Amino acid sequence: MIDRLDAHFAAPLRALSARTARSEVLAANIANADTPHYKARDLNFSEALKAASRQGFGMRQTDERHLAGRSTAPLMAALQYRVPVQPSIDGNTVEVDNELAQYSNNAIYMQADLNFMNSKIRGMMTALQTQ
Repeated sequence: MIDRLDAHFAAPLRALSARTARSEVLAANIANADTPHYKARDLNFSEALKAASRQGFGMRQTDERHLAGRSTAPLMAALQYRVPVQPSIDGNTVEVDNELAQYSNNAIYMQADLNFMNSKIRGMMTALQTQ
């Protein structure tokens, strides 16, 4: 039963994990906007989702008593440097306006993913309710 629930929520959870990782990368870019020689990075969402779907997020268990861990390795494999339109003199490639726009866009998609998960949960609750 639990494995069916896990399979039911696996794809939306992967997407939500990739969106969360991208938010962290974009927030780090914004936080380092004034750091000399800082190179802006971004997570290629489609590549991260493909990698997560192929490999999953689970870590290898070497003993049956080990808990199934979570790994961000598939997500970090899709991390790339951003090419700036106009780099600054100090070598920093963060363009704050672009980063804020990307962060807002990612937040909208994250909210959509959460709404999708919520509708799946509401559908299951409706199916489980006794009439």
